[in-house]
Amino acid sequence: MTHDIGALEGLVRKRVRALRLAHGWSLDELARRATLSASTLSRIENGQRRLALDQLVALARALDTTLDQLVASDVEDVVVSPVVDPHGWRRWPVRAQPGLSIVRQRLTAPPDPARVRAHAGQEWLVVLSGTALLLLGERRYRLEEDQAAEFPTMLPHAIGADRGPVDILAIFDRDARRDHQQAAGD
Repeated sequence: MTHDIGALEGLVRKRVRALRLAHGWSLDELARRATLSASTLSRIENGQRRLALDQLVALARALDTTLDQLVASDVEDVVVSPVVDPHGWRRWPVRAQPGLSIVRQRLTAPPDPARVRAHAGQEWLVVLSGTALLLLGERRYRLEEDQAAEFPTMLPHAIGADRGPVDILAIFDRDARRDHQQAAGD
């Protein structure tokens, strides 16, 4: 058990340093943002000081991450297999920030005008390959590879493939995710 805690502490220290460097911040800059001294931060990163919960909370906030993400143990499942939902869509669930859901989907059928629906929330999508058709209100949008769309989901909408499979990456806010999960359960 002690070895596991030591390994986790080492991982957290590496994450703090890596995130600091990714932001392009010096020790002084992160210390200022986290209301710590630069020497304390240096000792935390170098393993010369024990990790304290209040410092970890301040560091997570300053690094624009969550405490859960900062102290999460090593990644368990790197490879994600697709699942087929009740609509027949292949989905690759991706871990996301709290409140957001990110889903990679392969769509093979055109959008069904009978399945156009509106609900609370916001949705964003990008076409990874192929061509998508987005029905949004009374309009039709053709989205090619690398094109993206963002829209309030209160507009009646449906998405599907245009002449062959299309892979999209969709991001849903909390409200949109809840409605999509309920619809998949129907």
